[in-house]
Amino acid sequence: MSTSAKVTSIIIPTYNGLPLLQRLIQSIRTYTDEQVTPYELIVVDNGSSDGTAEWCASSGITFVAVTGNIGFPSACNKGLRIASGEQLMLLNNDIVVTPNWLLNLSAGLAQEPSIGLAGPVTNYASGQQQVTYSFDGIEQFMRIAEQTNRSDPNARERVLRIVGLCMLFKREVYEKVGELDERFSPGHYEDDDYCLRIRMNGYGLMMCRDALIYHEGSASFRQQGEDTVKQLLARNRQLFIDKWGIDPSVFIGT
Repeated sequence: MSTSAKVTSIIIPTYNGLPLLQRLIQSIRTYTDEQVTPYELIVVDNGSSDGTAEWCASSGITFVAVTGNIGFPSACNKGLRIASGEQLMLLNNDIVVTPNWLLNLSAGLAQEPSIGLAGPVTNYASGQQQVTYSFDGIEQFMRIAEQTNRSDPNARERVLRIVGLCMLFKREVYEKVGELDERFSPGHYEDDDYCLRIRMNGYGLMMCRDALIYHEGSASFRQQGEDTVKQLLARNRQLFIDKWGIDPSVFIGT
């Protein structure tokens, strides 16, 4: 391990998504060089009934077992509380990471002293982080990502918002800004809220176009049904407006 490398705590909330989690962790182990970008894995299991806790235990992965599904923000907070890294990452379980993903995100986070949070681009996201590539399956996507993920400071830009599917931030940001707001549980708009609070504390956000990752897209929320998700989005949007007195769609350009 490089003496100058900063350890990243990767926190992954999950609920009854063991095949997705296994695919994600396999990709992390395959495409993350621990000598260059050391990391620790922390899985927060929201009361899954599919053997997630048992698999984590047998695989030597640090995990927090929760008795029920407490939602994304609360699960993230539980993981953050036990994280030891100098860099902290919140990562959806329906991601597949790619060559140089963490190396380039870490470079983006360190590119300017005022940057507090960095995020990738992906095939499935709201706002600026969604990029369009034509691909047929994960293998072809990986080949595209290998070409795309060549470290390039000019491929990174400051933005007003980073989507919560993959957020890398400094420990000092967490210590200053605090935890995710659990009023947004089970999820949606807690990432908008966190980005706003980070910016209010004087930090910038960096989007890294040289860090392309694969996102399945709302895998956990799809289990709830379309109408339920629409109601949740409307409720949490109103919670955001009630908290800040601004409409997130106007303020953050989404």
